[in-house]
Amino acid sequence: MKKLYLFSLLGLFSGVAVHAQTKTITTTETLQVPQKANYQMAARFSPSKLRKMIYSTSVDPHWLKQSNRFWYEYETPNGKNWYIVEPASRNKRQLFDPAKLAAEITLITRDPFDAQHLPIENLKFSNDEKALTFEIKSTIDEVKPDRKDKKAADSMQKKIFKFQYELATEKLTEIKNFKRAKAKPNWGAVAPDSSAIIFTRNYNLFWMDKANYQKALKNEEDSTIVEHQLTKDGVKSYAFGSDGSGENNEEIIKNDKKRRRAFVLWSPDSKYFVIQRSDSRKVKDLWVINSVSAGRPTLETYKYQMPGEPEAPQDEVWLFNFAQKTSKKLNVAAFKDQSLNTYSKPALNADRDNEFRPAVWLGDNGKFYLGRTSRDLKRIDVCVVDVATGTVKPLIEERFNTYVEVQRPGLVNGGKELIHWSERDGWGHFYLFDENGKLKNQITKGSFHCEDIVNIDEKARVLYFTANGREAKEDPYYYHLYRVNFDGSGLKLLNAGDFDHASSMNDAGRYFVDNYSRVNTAPKSTLYDHNGNKVMELETTDLSLLMAAGYKFPEPFKVKADDGVTDLYGVMYKPFNFDPTRKYPVIEYVYPGPQTEAVNKSFGRSMDRMDRLAQLGYVVVTVGNRGGHPARSKWYHTYGYGNLRDYGLADKKATIEQLADRYPFIDVNKVGITGHSGGGFMSTAAMLVYPDFFKVAVSAAGNHDNSIYNRWWSEKHHGVKEIVSLKGDTSFKYSIDKNPDLAKNLKGHLLLMHGDIDNNVHPAGSIRVANALIKAGKRFDFIIVPGQRHGFGDMTEYMFWRLADYFNNYLLDDFSQSTNVNMTEMDREVERKN
Repeated sequence: MKKLYLFSLLGLFSGVAVHAQTKTITTTETLQVPQKANYQMAARFSPSKLRKMIYSTSVDPHWLKQSNRFWYEYETPNGKNWYIVEPASRNKRQLFDPAKLAAEITLITRDPFDAQHLPIENLKFSNDEKALTFEIKSTIDEVKPDRKDKKAADSMQKKIFKFQYELATEKLTEIKNFKRAKAKPNWGAVAPDSSAIIFTRNYNLFWMDKANYQKALKNEEDSTIVEHQLTKDGVKSYAFGSDGSGENNEEIIKNDKKRRRAFVLWSPDSKYFVIQRSDSRKVKDLWVINSVSAGRPTLETYKYQMPGEPEAPQDEVWLFNFAQKTSKKLNVAAFKDQSLNTYSKPALNADRDNEFRPAVWLGDNGKFYLGRTSRDLKRIDVCVVDVATGTVKPLIEERFNTYVEVQRPGLVNGGKELIHWSERDGWGHFYLFDENGKLKNQITKGSFHCEDIVNIDEKARVLYFTANGREAKEDPYYYHLYRVNFDGSGLKLLNAGDFDHASSMNDAGRYFVDNYSRVNTAPKSTLYDHNGNKVMELETTDLSLLMAAGYKFPEPFKVKADDGVTDLYGVMYKPFNFDPTRKYPVIEYVYPGPQTEAVNKSFGRSMDRMDRLAQLGYVVVTVGNRGGHPARSKWYHTYGYGNLRDYGLADKKATIEQLADRYPFIDVNKVGITGHSGGGFMSTAAMLVYPDFFKVAVSAAGNHDNSIYNRWWSEKHHGVKEIVSLKGDTSFKYSIDKNPDLAKNLKGHLLLMHGDIDNNVHPAGSIRVANALIKAGKRFDFIIVPGQRHGFGDMTEYMFWRLADYFNNYLLDDFSQSTNVNMTEMDREVERKN
């Protein structure tokens, strides 16, 4: 490769010499020196280095139960601090003096700590909120209390000290003989009154009482634990609770007799619980093989329904009377191959630090709510279930010609009224229904999108919710918090400002913390009251270290879609040493949607695919596309319905063309494209649909053949036709365009990447593209990522550099460093031990 490179370089210089003999160069003309990829700049902004430059970017409040106060932890380049905020008095102060506390902890643990290096863990307030407890890990070695093999290398652990700190007296006390409790097992569904715990074993439901659960917390294999069986007919793929899906053949043999999670929802009084059960025995199997597992390669077998296949899982809902130890399957039938969703009660913000948070159904002791969706996703019913009779009653029906979406309803006065989210008028809005499903009134309306219920003030009859697209002259994707009366009057913006906002309101609905930024601003955090009055500023993110390293904010932009009408919003990332006199290749980082677009709206610390990639010497662009995001109109969201392969490509191409017209530094003749998952699918499709425009693509984990992707995503966003015969039989027909169909069109350079145990987007999708390209006689590149799922895990950094190499080779025509650097930059943060 070196010889070939030198030969090419000599040829380049020879060409310049000949050219110089035939052309007169004026004093105003400049010859652009061939660009080299800037590996060093890209390495400077690796994830490991960014962790040392970017610290807290938001205030994450821990709301207390007995007041409107909250505490939070915030880190800057000067270390961590812990604060308590009293909104009523507009007072913010440190929970403790970190220097004084560090000195006291050092005296007790005999390990050195100071104010900037205080590794507090598990900080929690006492029930009376007059003291707090926390833990500190020391350097003292001690024997693990539950070790099984005394000679095992992991039989030792570092001693944990636990302390209590009294807020009024500032007194620190060590809690003697503290032993950190083992993490609670994920298999236990604990009743709200803690009297019983439900779990799955060998595909059936079992229960144990609190005393035996305490034994299991100490030692799950304690032979004196007494447990009781509730069901007997559960089998593999028709289980009550987990059946080991996601485990390989060796793990299934190992775990089949062990306790597994049951996924139950309890009634508030702990007398009943409900569980969804799915019969997937007829659903066809799919497989992945882990070739790098310890010992022999392992096989993972799992149920996976593909679009159009008749063998669908059959969902059921079972209601258990726990007091009587009886159960019944509810009659929820409405649509063939329907999906069910039993709604859970929303979690309280003040409960986030609770060790025990039971899973409770949405409703009360006498009723709960569920949703059922037809297979073609054009029909959804919100239903209420009477616990005493088991009767299922439809309350709210949604019908649409494309797919329908709903959210968990908000209950008012225990279900006397319901607040329901719907796109029935073409925009996401809230509606008020009575307990029998009769529409009382539309609460919000207009050409904007309502997102989530944040709080319901039943007494004042006020709804707090998030929405976007309502404020003029703002990016329509920026979220805000609003309040509105149940009758639709009094709509009010609570956190004004041309930023993307994320809010946390306390359960009483009196105050909220607002975190806000744009991609080109440092994040800030402010406290407001429920009327939108500013109480106090809390924090501004310290980006001084990032800026000192040379970071520069990206630039938001707006263009027209390919139809010349629809506005699209994007972000442009430049090299931090940007030279406006140069021409830069452009790379689009893409995700087609329809559930989201790969366009940042607020400042974030994840930079690999945009900011960091640009440092190699590119202009990197992200932009939305028609059909890409649910947070706009229903028309925009469903634009790609029925055309799931190609719907977003014209907008991606039109964006680059408009930016190239606008900015002379963009080289429209050197366009690359990359993405992961749906973006992997889209980047390859772009190369095949517009082969003369897109020159290089790196496509990771792409669902290139959506006929073998999962039924729920593919049938929902592309559409499946429900056919009812004259006899009344129902079947489903699915047809879709696929990337392999266009393999003959490839002209540029394509690199495919895929994890070999990806059980979300099966590697067969990329392999089928490879198969079609080989049969078409096309050159391409393919990297199998060994032992990795849909994300690339601990190989993510390696795959970033391979992506970088590929673009550097074929967009910058720079092969020098991809053969000589040998991933040095990737390893620069790894200490050499030998």
